[in-house]
Amino acid sequence: MIHIKSPQDIEEYKAAGSLSKAALRLAGTLVRPGVSTLEIDRRVEQFIRLHGGIPAFKGYGGFPGTVCASPNEAIVHGIPSATTFLNDGDIISIDTGATVNGWVGDNAWTFYVGNVSTEVQGLCEVTRDCLKAGIAQAVPGNRLGDIGHAVQSLAERHGYGVVREYVGHGVGHVMHEDPNVPNYGKKGRGVKLQVGMIIAIEPMITLGTYANHVLSNGWTVVTDDGLPAAHYENTIAITADGPVILTADEDGPWCAMQGGTK
Repeated sequence: MIHIKSPQDIEEYKAAGSLSKAALRLAGTLVRPGVSTLEIDRRVEQFIRLHGGIPAFKGYGGFPGTVCASPNEAIVHGIPSATTFLNDGDIISIDTGATVNGWVGDNAWTFYVGNVSTEVQGLCEVTRDCLKAGIAQAVPGNRLGDIGHAVQSLAERHGYGVVREYVGHGVGHVMHEDPNVPNYGKKGRGVKLQVGMIIAIEPMITLGTYANHVLSNGWTVVTDDGLPAAHYENTIAITADGPVILTADEDGPWCAMQGGTK
């Protein structure tokens, strides 16, 4: 069932979205060669709780971390670890979420670790542009296929793979609501977009094959060919005036994200 939110609901949601983005920005400031993904996780959890939120991912379906930390060939759902250290030239997708007043924020960004190759930078830049293209299609009267087609066509035009098994989703008082929001599709197909829908759009794009598998930990999804993947996500509201990014920045001491700004 798709839950349509009122204008008041959307306003209330913004606190969760803003804290989720602030947590993501903090994570970005911690990304550097030599840091462990568990250190990032702990700092982000402290930050979310200090600002009155609840880590939305921790314990969700049994997930052990506050953030999903997915380096290089890891697409999504990487478990933070004290033995996973970032190295110069890596990239890492960090997904953060904070629950505030019952609303669940959700967003992600792929950060550069030190000096990243031109090839991998290109993947990240196109994936970020795929997110923008998908958001631009999130207007009343369009369909989910319009979002997916915008993401897929841009990614494939550059020769990249588009992950099929993992998709965006509705968001609200729980992390995942209907509808699913695929990053592939045909124009004019799928659920019609309505004013009051809140959805997370999150392209997951690969340098090589989009085929993937889950590691033995039961969570981390990696590319079959071991080539890097990029992942960007914003939660947006569909309004009569167009898409509104709910995981948006408020004025505050958050540094600019590496790998480009939204």
